[in-house]
Amino acid sequence: MTLVYASDHRHDLDPAAITLLLGGKAANLATMAGELGLPVPPAFTITTEACNAYLASGWPVGLDEELRGHMARLEARVGRRFGDPADPLLVSVRSGAPRSMPGMMDTILNLGLTDVTEAGLAAASGDPAFARDCHERLRATYRAVVGVESLPDDPWLQLRGAIEAVFWSWNSERARAYRAVEGISDTLGTGVTVQAMVFGNLGSESGTGVLFTRNPATGEHQLYGDVLFDAQGEDVVSGTHATAPVASLGERLPVVAAELRRYADVLERQYRDCCDIEFTIERGRLWLLQVRVGKRTPQAALRMAVEMAEDPAFPLTREEAVARVASILADPPTTVVDRGATGPALTRGLGVSPGLVSGQIRLSAGDAIAAADRGADVILVRPETSPDDVAGMDRARGILTATGGFASHAAVVARGWGKPAVVGAGEIVIGAGRVQIGTRELAEGDVISIDGSTGDVYEGVRAGVAVVVPEARTLLGWARDAGIPIGDAEAGATTAVTDAVEGTRDEGDALRTLAVKGYATPDAIAAAIRSPLDIAQGLLDGLIAGGLAEPGAGAFRLTDAGRARAAELLAGDAAAWGGTSAAAALDAFLDLDRRMKAIVTAWQVREVDGAQVANDHADAAYDRGVLDDLAALHADAAGWLAALDGAPRRIAWYGDRLAAAAEQAAAGNGKFVASPRVDSYHGAWFELHEDLIRLAGRTREDEVAAGRA
Repeated sequence: MTLVYASDHRHDLDPAAITLLLGGKAANLATMAGELGLPVPPAFTITTEACNAYLASGWPVGLDEELRGHMARLEARVGRRFGDPADPLLVSVRSGAPRSMPGMMDTILNLGLTDVTEAGLAAASGDPAFARDCHERLRATYRAVVGVESLPDDPWLQLRGAIEAVFWSWNSERARAYRAVEGISDTLGTGVTVQAMVFGNLGSESGTGVLFTRNPATGEHQLYGDVLFDAQGEDVVSGTHATAPVASLGERLPVVAAELRRYADVLERQYRDCCDIEFTIERGRLWLLQVRVGKRTPQAALRMAVEMAEDPAFPLTREEAVARVASILADPPTTVVDRGATGPALTRGLGVSPGLVSGQIRLSAGDAIAAADRGADVILVRPETSPDDVAGMDRARGILTATGGFASHAAVVARGWGKPAVVGAGEIVIGAGRVQIGTRELAEGDVISIDGSTGDVYEGVRAGVAVVVPEARTLLGWARDAGIPIGDAEAGATTAVTDAVEGTRDEGDALRTLAVKGYATPDAIAAAIRSPLDIAQGLLDGLIAGGLAEPGAGAFRLTDAGRARAAELLAGDAAAWGGTSAAAALDAFLDLDRRMKAIVTAWQVREVDGAQVANDHADAAYDRGVLDDLAALHADAAGWLAALDGAPRRIAWYGDRLAAAAEQAAAGNGKFVASPRVDSYHGAWFELHEDLIRLAGRTREDEVAAGRA
């Protein structure tokens, strides 16, 4: 059995089998180096089979010999020797599971540095301080990851210790908890990739950078990104150095710039999409370090889809382009061509989602839905929002609340939908059918305008004219020509349950879910109770037949009898778990909830020059940092969930939903962080919070007043 493969090995396997054998990260390198022949720093990967063999019975026979052979090949390719005191080859040792497990396992960089080779690195880089810093980082990381008191002086002992540490990290407590929640098999194992490090700080013809093959903010077909000459990769993303636009490569290193443009085109066609590429130039030689499908703004996604599909040389059809952006087309972005006049504001809150809209005041989700069904424009006005307001928020043109901040539920959901919202308008007092806004008392049905940029609230119509952006009109025309339906993407984007269902699901499960959600489609019920769609639909049919649920707003909701029955079931759940246990679980959840609010807010909003602005997701490094924070939170939340004793079984189902959303987000589908159009991490999290509040015998109003929600 072969235990180690070079990154440019041509495997006689399908892509899924390669990923199982090597792990996802190494499979990506294999595509670039082997299939496409692109300049990737030489690397080799120890297979997942070797990992499993090691965990079962120790260091595999023959692994040392294969490692020596592949290291010799790396040395020949790079022109440096591992452990050479004059010009050492340094390597990274990285984990890479077949299914993404961000942050769960270990990585060690700069491996091969000793007191002797540090001097060689200092001479080769021309920067003794950098060599010293790399050595110190290696010492600290090695001690922490491998669990030894000091870094070995022998690079080969360093390498073996690092590989063993990565193998063992597959079974770390965090990794096992993550897999349990994510439904990842414990038998997969992890690949271990050993890759030659390349340096961008070796003079004026060296550098490092990150680029998108198209502008991720506008979609324009040009390379977009940053480069920093005579620098290392961390200098680009740290914000401590002034980077240059990637176009400046053409002035200093025109041959490298032409190569990079050519490789960008190759990768776009391989992935049939905009790519995010990390690269390093070492003394005039270009190396590609990583590639992934790049994140982009909705506007940019539309432009890219149109231009790619209209390019006869690009491998994307019009039908595929429509399918790629269907969720955006369900609520296409608009541009305001005339904002209209503005007068004195009734009050001012916190503008948390930009846009200027008008509509009738509606004070409940049900009334908002009913008015929207009659064709009216609606502004949903609430003290604060809860999960059962989401359907009304969906139908409203804008949202106005008396409490809340940038991280409030109303703010997060509004930004996820791109709906204007003003929160924390403290001069609002809501009564029966009426609302006091500042000094003005208005009735439900009166028209107001809100400006989600400034936080101003006006009486009457103030909004200007907004039109759908032209790229969306083009794509919608293609959809009509092809007979592709465009609607709310939620049904198609929720996480399907295809595995066998453990245990039975009954009408009480669906009843409790509707009590928390307020309104829900059969797909949403299926996702919530972790069942196939046909089971969820059958349970809903039973509730309707029993007079406990009814259709409404394209979904289902509880009747008065259903709400009463749900309250009885909830009381029984609380009694069975125990009030003390439920309250303790809620209290322990609050620290996690604060982290969650900060993460979601950081995903949607950034601070620029002291002001909060919408995150356009053009900064890939920033977004990766937020997603890393989400992965770390998810691991801690999985541990908290696993430790709950005696909780209702549906609490574990929230863990399944969170795991599914976390996996989608980590894979690059940003909607699954907080978009209300899918079963996002924030959506499942907020419903879990609501359920815990009820099980603890509290109310959301009380929790908000106490600063706990």
